[in-house]
This record gives sequence, C-alpha cells and structure tokens, in this order.
Amino acid sequence: MIFGPTVQIAYVVDDPEASARAWARNFGAGPFFLNRHIPVTDVVHRGVPSAFDHTSAYGWWGSIMVELFCQHNDDMTAVRERFAPGTGGLHHMACIVPSLDRALDVAQQMNLDVAQTAKAGTTTFVFVDDVARHGHYWELYESNPGLLGFYAMVRAAHEDWDGSDPVRDITRR
Repeated sequence: MIFGPTVQIAYVVDDPEASARAWARNFGAGPFFLNRHIPVTDVVHRGVPSAFDHTSAYGWWGSIMVELFCQHNDDMTAVRERFAPGTGGLHHMACIVPSLDRALDVAQQMNLDVAQTAKAGTTTFVFVDDVARHGHYWELYESNPGLLGFYAMVRAAHEDWDGSDPVRDITRR
C-alpha cells in the first residue's frame, strides 16, 4: 500500500450506464449511482489549465468501490493522455488519505509525477502517474465527511441489494 488502503478501482468506458448494467449482471456489482457531467473546477493537467467533463457510475463490488466513467470533452487530461475517445481500460485506483500534502510528498519521494489536480465541490482530487510501474494512476483525495458519507452510502446500498434497479441516476439538475 503506497498511500493507504485502496478504496476504489476505476475504468474508462464508452458508456457508464451500459457498463454499470453489465457489471451488475455479470459480476453482481452494484447498484450503481450514475452522475452525469459532474461539475469539476480548477483542473490542471501537467501544469496546464484544462477542463474535465465526465460522467461516472459508482457501485460496490466485494470490498471495493468500482467507478465506470467517460470523458465527454477533448481537453487534455489524465484520461485523454492515456485513452483516445472510444477506447478504455483500467485508469486508476483510489485512496482516501488523511493528508493530501503528505501523500504527495510520498509520491514525490517515489518519483511519481502529479498528472492532474481538480476539485469536485470542496474535495480536491489528484491523479498521480504510476502508469510506467503499475499500469494505472493513483487517485488521491483527503478524507472529509462528504466523501466518507458517499462511500458509505454506496456500500450500504450494496449490502441488502436484491439486484433490482441496478443503475440509479443521482445527477443534480
């Protein structure tokens, strides 16, 4: 564990909703919570301001959250530098850390570069590039009540889930 326990595995997909239905059907993951065009601000990719328009489906699988997501815009991001439109695969594993600054110090000591920083609401998230060594990025975010509550909600929904209603839209309109 470089940064702490891995709490999420994330894949770039063409269609998060269809992929979530397939994961529910094939692997028993879910239910998935679909959030379309998630508002993200302060995006910086490799030191250059950018934009990151994406849709994600979040579900629980075993002991870990699964995120299935796609990027809608063509701006250079930690997604686009790895996956062209229409392609996908494993993108990142995520860790909730007690201190983002300390986690980034660890990344620097390991010669891992920050590929992207951004904010969703009040939560800053960082993609650290570990593609050459482990084949994926690390997504790091500092622990906060809203983030922990979201993870708890997704996990709780899975615990007594009977397989019905596998994709639930939580997009704020």
